[in-house]
Amino acid sequence: MTGKRYPRAAAVALVCAATVLAAPGTAFANPGPNPPPAPRTDKSLEQVRKEIDDLYHDAGVATDAYNAAEEKAEKQSEQIVELAKDIAKGQAKLKKLKARAGAAARAQYRAGGMPSEARLMLSDDPGQFLDGAGRIREGEKATKGLLTDMERTQDDLRIYAKDATARWTKLEANRKSKAAAKKKIKRKIAAAEKLESTLEEKERERLRKLEEEAARKKQSAWVSSGVLKDVDGKASTRGEKAVEFATAQIGKPYVWGAEGPGSYDCSGLTSQAWAAAGKGIPRTSQEQWKQLPRVDIKNMRPGDLIIYHADASHVGMYLGDGAIVHAPRPGRNVTIAGAGSMRILGVVRPDK
Repeated sequence: MTGKRYPRAAAVALVCAATVLAAPGTAFANPGPNPPPAPRTDKSLEQVRKEIDDLYHDAGVATDAYNAAEEKAEKQSEQIVELAKDIAKGQAKLKKLKARAGAAARAQYRAGGMPSEARLMLSDDPGQFLDGAGRIREGEKATKGLLTDMERTQDDLRIYAKDATARWTKLEANRKSKAAAKKKIKRKIAAAEKLESTLEEKERERLRKLEEEAARKKQSAWVSSGVLKDVDGKASTRGEKAVEFATAQIGKPYVWGAEGPGSYDCSGLTSQAWAAAGKGIPRTSQEQWKQLPRVDIKNMRPGDLIIYHADASHVGMYLGDGAIVHAPRPGRNVTIAGAGSMRILGVVRPDK
């Protein structure tokens, strides 16, 4: 309604016309194209922002699961290769031992099948008897050692084979976990992108500003709490190298599962930065949180890793002055952000 008032007669005429148009069998004129949807309000855009954040958060959790499965699969593949080498060595050794045993059996057969001990007892020469007795003892010892060695090698091969089978089973399980995580990542990202695609260009720009505003408010509240009052730690030599590497990646796109050099996900960036500094750390943010030494926020220094969200699904590298460098999410690039712009779970130090 526009608020315009109609005379009573005109109103009656409009009602009659509507009744005629709605009668059965009445032909309708083409109403023309559907009118464009009404622009979203900031409130509805804020709901869209939260929904998109949730979708990308879920994609981040799935990305960590994917990276963990991939890391495990790589280690298990390496272990299986080493086991295969051990099995090949064991089989070659067993083949040689069997050849020696076969040679001994053939030698006995050529001697008429009579054991050495019996031939020695039938000897008339005392000197030959004594010399032969010593050789027999050595021969018996060697034969016993040969049989023991064969038995031990066969046991080793059985253990290797059993271990390889178990590792193949785990590898297959990790491959399935990786595939499931990959599907979930793609599904969540596709849903977020579809939701964003429903926005007009002006709405997308406004959405980006709402994201920045929300991050700014969180960062402001975090800084205002006085949390940085005592934070003045200096980076270690390795920490400086890690920071130098991470900041050099600014502007490169976020790609889930990526570890560079052209793109990164959040933990791909931090793990590669510390690898460049000469310190290997776990691949995923969750494992970084589990395995690396923790430090209080007041004691953090550049190069430390800040872990975010209750499920440790995101990580950034502290730069100092309340800032981090991180790979935010799909559709965004490696950038600098406020360390308090997301919910902090804790801080870990790779070179403690």
